[in-house]
Amino acid sequence: MPPVVPATDGIDPNALRVLITGFGPFDKYKENPSWLAVKPLHNTILYTDPPTDLLVPSDQAAMITDEMEEFLRRPQQIHISTLEVPVSYQAVLSITPGLHGRPPVLPRPNDPALAVPPPPANGYDFIFHVGVAGRGPLRIERLGHKNGYRMKDKDGEYAPIVHLPKDPIGDTAEAELQRMERMLGPPHALHGPNHGPEVPEVVDIPPPPNRGFGKGYEQFADELSTDVDVPKLIVHLKESGIDQVYSSMDAGHYLCDFIFYCSLAESRRGILPQEKFKERSTPPKTTPVLFLHVPPVDQPLSTEQVTDAIQRIVLWVCGRLHHPPRPEGHPVTPPAC
Repeated sequence: MPPVVPATDGIDPNALRVLITGFGPFDKYKENPSWLAVKPLHNTILYTDPPTDLLVPSDQAAMITDEMEEFLRRPQQIHISTLEVPVSYQAVLSITPGLHGRPPVLPRPNDPALAVPPPPANGYDFIFHVGVAGRGPLRIERLGHKNGYRMKDKDGEYAPIVHLPKDPIGDTAEAELQRMERMLGPPHALHGPNHGPEVPEVVDIPPPPNRGFGKGYEQFADELSTDVDVPKLIVHLKESGIDQVYSSMDAGHYLCDFIFYCSLAESRRGILPQEKFKERSTPPKTTPVLFLHVPPVDQPLSTEQVTDAIQRIVLWVCGRLHHPPRPEGHPVTPPAC
């Protein structure tokens, strides 16, 4: 397990800044297992492994000096901040957009010991959400879902109702069916007062309303996927000795899925306007967002084992975001994710 090093000497201005969220109490969990695993990492420092190969565009290779190469090969400092999020749809909708601000805006925690250091002006380099699931391995989610949230949160509240656009083909078919029923008239009962019980009246029960993301999220797709290469991450974790882990395409349509989709959408909303007009071969930069489902404590993993896995995930993702300090006058494009 990488050592947990408190950031007692302040934050290196060149450090990669990571925000990890866990959820608060709900249902049978007086202390959420996700927060138990995330909390020890608050205001701590990790270091990426230096890259074995310098990934520098060919047109800039001639600009690399010995001094710059030394900079590029230095381990990158990573500073971690953590935040506890209530298990509430309204809390997720009010808090998550601020996490992706430039600069980010975070709520003040109830515990002064968990005060978040001043966020980076240009936003966090990696935002990592963690939540609890059922017994079993760690589960790294790949998709967030826009609609289909039917369960109440810890406050007994539902997600907002979303009116989906009507399907024109379905509407036409339903109208045709109603026209045919009017032409044929009501069905004749084969049983009446003298021939047995009457046919009971059929009552239409309306389907439950769709709930999820509506106003302000119209431009986003029904499913959003993480930019992190989850299959490669899984391979890395297994090679590191973490066998109890797999990837998932279904984050559950509850608060975990809700914050994951919201965070993915907000990371895309934060794309700088000028980046939208780049060539298609150069995708715009967004903040990597990831979600990890963890089991209840000791079912089968201990809190310490989960914390270790979280650290290793942070190191792997940030290792692919290696942004070393650069001497003035020598701009170098960092390796792409």
